Amino acid sequence: MNIRTRLVAGSLSGLAVLAGAVAATSPAQAADAAHSARVARVAAAEPVVQTGVLSADAALKIADAALKEAVKQKQRVTVVIVDRSGATRLVLKGDGAGPQTEESARRKAFTAVSFGRTTSELGKGVNGGGPSIADIPGTLFLGGGVPVASGGAPVAGIGVGGAPSGDIDESIAQAGLKAVAGQLR
Repeated sequence: MNIRTRLVAGSLSGLAVLAGAVAATSPAQAADAAHSARVARVAAAEPVVQTGVLSADAALKIADAALKEAVKQKQRVTVVIVDRSGATRLVLKGDGAGPQTEESARRKAFTAVSFGRTTSELGKGVNGGGPSIADIPGTLFLGGGVPVASGGAPVAGIGVGGAPSGDIDESIAQAGLKAVAGQLR
């Protein structure tokens, strides 16, 4: 048996185990697991893996729409866009936004793209009963982080920080996402 055959066989065995685990999860977790399985299968078969990246133009459209929504709501916020790896692609600090807003927005964007869910949704599952995902460095589980997905996988995260509540920050981030939603595949 050659190395490629062993890699494919090992991947298929891993997928069988994964399929059993997916059966006991939610539809969103099942989709994430299926995507991870596809990525693992491709990674085993190919030496180079292609990933989607949000274009600079799309990031600018998102940030512009989000900041316009913030002005409309009379909020002083910062908008941060990160790529799939969590690297900052864009920071747009609105007039009058406080010094803490950039870090808050960056961490919300990072959290949203890392887990592929809004930070408000993720925050509902965090409790003080011991170690949790909230212990992961760089994450922030306050409302205002929204993932950007293409082909069912997160490709970027939008973070908004500065409004007096996470619900307002998230509505601003959602307005940004709406600006490009029809263009994402």
